[in-house]
Amino acid sequence: MMGVQIGGGEWLFGPEVTARFGGGLLWLALVAIALQVFYNLEVGRYALFCGEPIFTGFLRTRPGPRFWAPFFVLLSLGAIVPGLAFHAGSVFAAIILNHPPFASDRTFVLALAYLCLVVSFVPVLFGGKVYNTLQTIMTVKIVGVLSFCLIIAVTLVSWTHWADVVWGFFNFGGLPCSNCMPGERLTNFVSHRLSEGRFPTLEWADVAIIGAFVGFAGGGGLGNSLYGNFVRDKGWGMGMRVGAIPSAIGGRQVRLSHFGKIFPLTKDNLQRWSGWWRVISIDQLVLWAPGCVVGMALPALLSLEFAQHSSLFAPKSGPASSVTQGEWANAMITADGMRYDPRFSPLVGQTLWLCGLGAGLLVLMPSQVSVVDEVSRRWTDVIWTASKYVRGNYQEDQVGQIYYSLVALYFVWCVSSLYLFGVYGTPRLMTLVIANLGNLALGVTSFHILWINCRWLPKDIRPNWFQRLGLVACGLFYLSIAALVFLEKQWPLLREVLQ
Repeated sequence: MMGVQIGGGEWLFGPEVTARFGGGLLWLALVAIALQVFYNLEVGRYALFCGEPIFTGFLRTRPGPRFWAPFFVLLSLGAIVPGLAFHAGSVFAAIILNHPPFASDRTFVLALAYLCLVVSFVPVLFGGKVYNTLQTIMTVKIVGVLSFCLIIAVTLVSWTHWADVVWGFFNFGGLPCSNCMPGERLTNFVSHRLSEGRFPTLEWADVAIIGAFVGFAGGGGLGNSLYGNFVRDKGWGMGMRVGAIPSAIGGRQVRLSHFGKIFPLTKDNLQRWSGWWRVISIDQLVLWAPGCVVGMALPALLSLEFAQHSSLFAPKSGPASSVTQGEWANAMITADGMRYDPRFSPLVGQTLWLCGLGAGLLVLMPSQVSVVDEVSRRWTDVIWTASKYVRGNYQEDQVGQIYYSLVALYFVWCVSSLYLFGVYGTPRLMTLVIANLGNLALGVTSFHILWINCRWLPKDIRPNWFQRLGLVACGLFYLSIAALVFLEKQWPLLREVLQ
């Protein structure tokens, strides 16, 4: 799960945010990851209890699947846009061209994006359980990417930038404002309010970027809801009684029940429940959350050290060609900065450039694989449990037919949407859309999970007041970010209509 969620935010918007504001906004990532822990644990709670993914629980609530299925299709529209394949195509193009692609290279980038898209669909065909293949891929990704970043950060990044990043995680309240003091990039809204008696004016032009940064920090969007699917496929709790989704090759003996299974509330079973709760608590608090923080910090260190040497992230007043190129090459700002760092010889700079691009591909391609599985897995579970026709006509060993039918449909969708964004948009635009729609989805589903776990689960295993408060805070935080982005984009239009 950590491997799935080290991707867009850390490699795409993390460097852009740190290049603009230093480490001063990393506190937003820390808050986002901490709140997502509450979300993930509650998703895991439901799966441990009955072996079902939380989406099945969503569909069981009133007014029923006919309402919720289209509703969640709309919320997940951002997640099904293949933006990571588009970025991977631009990185691949940079390796071949030996320079970051320009808008004039659009056709070439799009062709390589299609190649990356096709490759990203291959791994879900193998491995017995699809989960097993994902686990292997993400282990390689974590070890490769974080090792590269750590080696570069320790050997080449200045202690000033280390201090900036560490300070940024604790700079609670620091935000960009339009009336900052000369030379300042951020103002702490809390201390300003206490000293001046009023809040400073938020810099609205940066809100969409900040929203995307928060949306990709940790996990975000409906991707977090898959934690319950992973708990089931791992065989944790009641998941061992339910089964898993098999791969097309090597998964003939894997079965999946149409329904979850619950346990009687005996003393022995409640003790076993406590043991499984410790498992997912350790999984989230010791592995996932610290791993996501490290995954944000290390790319930020590299960005602070090297982005200043790249022309890809030009100021708004800079040359138009540089700004346009940055729209197409957002995923390689750090690698480009390494290449032109004056400390290095041309050979060393070229080597670091290629290594940085290779790390970028190792970030983006596995993440696109995970999106393929995420979309197909989520709606497989919805159809498998909610459709009377499927329950009556498909045996437990036939769930792969549903899963791979959805994989095929998703592939067709990706081909179409990649063409539209490739011809009329940019890779950066795709990821902005994905991240900010994900904030809305995460906020809404936080309250839906709270309702399910506090109403349907037995009292002995319901969340306590602190866990409920954390889930409410998660929902409010992400809905607030989504609202700010909406106001930034729509308020000028609304104001014009009112006038």
